Amino acid sequence: MSLPEIVSRGQWRAARAELLVKEKAATRARDALNAERRGLPMVEVGEEYVFEGGDGKATLLDLFEGRHQLVVYHFMFAPEWDAGCPSCSGFLDQIGHLAHLKARGTSFAAVSRAPYPKILPFKARMGWTVPWYSSYGGDFNHDFEVTLEREGELVERPGLSCFLRDRDRVFHTYSTYERGLDGLGSTTSLLDLTALGRQEEWEEPKGRASAFGAPAGSEHIRYHDEYDD
Repeated sequence: MSLPEIVSRGQWRAARAELLVKEKAATRARDALNAERRGLPMVEVGEEYVFEGGDGKATLLDLFEGRHQLVVYHFMFAPEWDAGCPSCSGFLDQIGHLAHLKARGTSFAAVSRAPYPKILPFKARMGWTVPWYSSYGGDFNHDFEVTLEREGELVERPGLSCFLRDRDRVFHTYSTYERGLDGLGSTTSLLDLTALGRQEEWEEPKGRASAFGAPAGSEHIRYHDEYDD
């Protein structure tokens, strides 16, 4: 095994300070990229997608649960499979308490092509409580490019899509796939992909921090059982 070089504490501090300069530059570059992402245009979703979940049939609008934003994780689980994808399962394992997303007016749900009777026992086995819906028989997975046809066969790939709601109109704002999912899972990393972002006053473009009534700023973070949902 190749291990890091052994040095004195002073040498370590000097090396750490040098790396910190690059880390801060990367943070500033990430902030600029997130602002550019929030500047993307959006497209209205006119299709009437129908899903099946724990409460029966649901539309894409229903998945918002009355909030203004929705993050959908495209979980790879084909109809013919007996269990969900292990890598997708690892991703869902790291999703934190949804109260912090909900406090920013953002809902989270997983969607798979497998029929809901297959999803339900696997979800119970994994011990997950996140909303999970089946898109079985519909075009949702195809339209958002997570079920692809290659050489005459259907192939699944992981992805994540963000949506924004204006009353009863639903808009698609962003999607990312495969390696684009690296480093995601925390509340802030998911919010960074949405049109409204973290809803902090310092974010660009201005005017979205409290546009939909959510309290802006990290000072409004609470214990997850203290939010007024």
